[in-house]
Amino acid sequence: RISQRKRKRVEEIFGWLKTVGGMRKSRFIGQAKTQMAAFISGAAYNLLRIAKLSDSGVKA
Repeated sequence: RISQRKRKRVEEIFGWLKTVGGMRKSRFIGQAKTQMAAFISGAAYNLLRIAKLSDSGVKA
């Protein structure tokens, strides 16, 4: 049960990256550029998550 909850949390992040973050297909050639795009998308997800947590009054 615990692993299912952890898996759900991880899969939600990958789902967001693929749908909203634009990581379904790589627009770049090369591992370094693709990795940088993934880092930027991950940072965007984290910023949105921080904003949502601070709006709800939850301390991160």
